[in-house]
Amino acid sequence: MSASAAYLAALGVAASFLPREIMVHVGSPPGWFPELVIQIAGAAWLALAVLNWAARGNLLGGIYGRPVALANVANFAIAAITLLKHLPQVRSSPALLAVTAASTLFAVWFAYVLFGPGPQSR
Repeated sequence: MSASAAYLAALGVAASFLPREIMVHVGSPPGWFPELVIQIAGAAWLALAVLNWAARGNLLGGIYGRPVALANVANFAIAAITLLKHLPQVRSSPALLAVTAASTLFAVWFAYVLFGPGPQSR
């Protein structure tokens, strides 16, 4: 949970405060709308980072932790699928390739937590 919170916080801060720089890095034409979308995505990533940080000590397999795991699966799986769909473009950017790899790993991990065997009783 701490690793995903740190990762999402880094993405969120970058997207919130450096949208133009991100657009230049990926070769996107400048414009207010793409900049706005990047900043809104940054706000969502920061919010999910705060949720993960607050829930880092809780059991995710339990009934109260399940919504946290579900939100993370949705975020990371959708991001991974979208990035993998555009893999030829992503490969031209080491930063986007790293984001693709991290999103895929977190998607698999949270899916295992959500759909896996759950906590074992002793």
